[in-house]
Order: sequence, then C-alpha cells, then structure tokens
Amino acid sequence: MHSYSLAALCPAVAEARTPAPYSHRALRPAPQPAPRPGGSGHGLALSFTLPGDVRSAFVGRTAVSAALEANGLAPYVWPATHAVAELVAVTVRMSPGRELYVSLRHRDDAVRLLVWDQHPRHSDRDLATLCETRRRRALWLLAAVVDDWGGEGGACEAEPSQRGTKSWVVLPR
Repeated sequence: MHSYSLAALCPAVAEARTPAPYSHRALRPAPQPAPRPGGSGHGLALSFTLPGDVRSAFVGRTAVSAALEANGLAPYVWPATHAVAELVAVTVRMSPGRELYVSLRHRDDAVRLLVWDQHPRHSDRDLATLCETRRRRALWLLAAVVDDWGGEGGACEAEPSQRGTKSWVVLPR
C-alpha cells in the first residue's frame, strides 16, 4: 500500500484525510466505441462524482478523454484533460476527503468543464481572501493553458441551495 501526502490549500482545514488507495486494475480504460460519423459532439453531456483524493485527477482525465474521443472531439482532448486534472487536483486540496462533482458539456462549439467541491465560503473575510488567493495561485498553469486556447475560466461560490465552490473552464473551438 502506498502512502500519499496531501497538503490542504485551505488554511482552515485542520487535517487532510486520505481515503484508501484505488485499485490500479480497476482504472484500465474500457474499449472505446467508434466516433459518430461527422464527429459533431453535439449533445455531449457527462457528469460524474469522484472521491476527494488526488489520484482522482487520473480518473477525471481518463473519463474526459474517452468522452471527447468517442464524440469526435479529439482536438479538445489535450486542453480539456489538462483542465480537469488541474481542477480536480486543486479542488481535492481545498476540501480533502470530500466528494467532488465533474461536468463536461459540448455546446455552441465550445467544451465546458465544471468541477464543484464542497468547500464552503469562510465567514471570516481575511480567511476567505487567503483561501481564494491560494486556489487562484494553485491554478496558475491552468490559467495559462486556458488563455492560450482563447478560453475563459474562474471560480465562484455555489448557488445558495448548494454548498461549496464551482471552478469552471470554457474552451472554444
């Protein structure tokens, strides 16, 4: 069994919890169906939940890559898999041990990727500012990739009916 160190980015997280490791045999990608003729990608909608573990970035990359390839959207594979891996890795460090939600959509000739975590907004303004700054700094490489691709991204507090933070990226064709 491997021992993985997980340093929380959020200053309010007292101790990061590391769930049991994944079975590497279970992570082999399944055979991929042939892409649809024309490769339009219209209607691509994929949503899944991942455990709050840094190794989930690999699972996210694999799922997003397979979905894009299967829907004839291969040009998006590199930036989208990079984006999901970065967002998941940072999100997990913001709220270790808590599940996160990933959503991938293709609409209006753009890939939209959302990662929602359960990290609530801090009531202390200084702590909230520090936490937001750490999240933003941890995503510096992703910001450069998204900018180079001509896209946009960001993070915001979830809707009042939900708790947590939503981090998102839009990659236009």
